[in-house]
Amino acid sequence: MDGVSLGLLTLRWNGLLIALGVAVGALLSTSLAKHRNAADPQVILDLFLPLVVWATLGARLWYILTPSLSALELGLTTQYYFSSPIDIAAFWVGGYGIPGAWVGGTLALLYFARKNDLPFWNLADILAPGLALAQAIGRLGNYFNQELYGLPTNFPLKIFVDPVHRLNGFETVNFYQPLFAYESLLNVANLFFLLWLSRRFANRLKPGDLFLAYLGVYSIIRFLLEFLRLDVSLVNGFNINQIFFAIVFLGVGVGIILRRRPV
Repeated sequence: MDGVSLGLLTLRWNGLLIALGVAVGALLSTSLAKHRNAADPQVILDLFLPLVVWATLGARLWYILTPSLSALELGLTTQYYFSSPIDIAAFWVGGYGIPGAWVGGTLALLYFARKNDLPFWNLADILAPGLALAQAIGRLGNYFNQELYGLPTNFPLKIFVDPVHRLNGFETVNFYQPLFAYESLLNVANLFFLLWLSRRFANRLKPGDLFLAYLGVYSIIRFLLEFLRLDVSLVNGFNINQIFFAIVFLGVGVGIILRRRPV
């Protein structure tokens, strides 16, 4: 079953799980804001709509500029989208890229914080655990689309991929590593790490440290998982997502060192 049928409208499981992840992540962040007196919970709720909109636009643009191998096989190249711009808005065709979501969401948060005279880093810290939780839930939707699977495997932990969703050269291979499940579980681990970090070092963390920790840990997760991924996004022969997350991780490391050096 692809989703929930509402007459002429069918709600796809992938979209439902992403929406559920966003909603639960928002609730977690508002709860953290309330219990820690870090910000007005209503401000966090007001933030989520613009953040989701701009993160979605950024994610879509990243996917269009860096199409995956499966997209290229279907002819969904960057040139195709630019020649058929109406299909850019066809969000149900193709996919999204988390690097673009990060860029779009961060720019939206910067604008919102500046416009309302709010501390950007404090808001980012409150949102970080919710983002990890939202990603953990949303990733499960990849199962229903039979996407984000890894290398072929015969291990007990494996998933069957229908022939129509297999990449060229793997038509006769039935079972693959459930990469989406790995990432979902690691996002849950990142969530608990962030919650532990925020409590254990509450008096030592600077504004923004928690958000940087989220970026750094997730960057490690994605960088390593890209080694197992088949449907990669290549730019001039290089895995652009892996390069992006490597740069982010290095940037986070440098940022933390600079923020903590003696003045």
